[in-house]
Amino acid sequence: MSPGPAARRRDPISGFRNRRGEQVEASSFTATDAKKQFGQVLELVLRGGVVVITKHDAPKAIVLSMDEFDALTQGAESRLDGLSADFDAMLARMQTPRARAGMKAAFGASPKELGRAAVAAARKRG
Repeated sequence: MSPGPAARRRDPISGFRNRRGEQVEASSFTATDAKKQFGQVLELVLRGGVVVITKHDAPKAIVLSMDEFDALTQGAESRLDGLSADFDAMLARMQTPRARAGMKAAFGASPKELGRAAVAAARKRG
């Protein structure tokens, strides 16, 4: 059983992709129709779809399955965890005695000494 034309319109949010990167067609329901036809909304979502809830012809909310929500939130969390691990590793590499001595020398150097060091480094790079 499919909803009538007033209840189900074309996707107002184009380009939605699921956790596998596949394009997903979003069904659109007005807030009133979504309330009246919640069983249909839920069935569409459980079959892997996405439902956009509109109010006054503007998208206001999206309904998606718990599996899709978990995949979307865990993906961002794992990327953030990876970036945090990369940062921690980089910071650990910078905490060597040689690096500490170099930073101490840089912060304690006069502007003239910093200028000479910058020129020397630029010459090394060619």
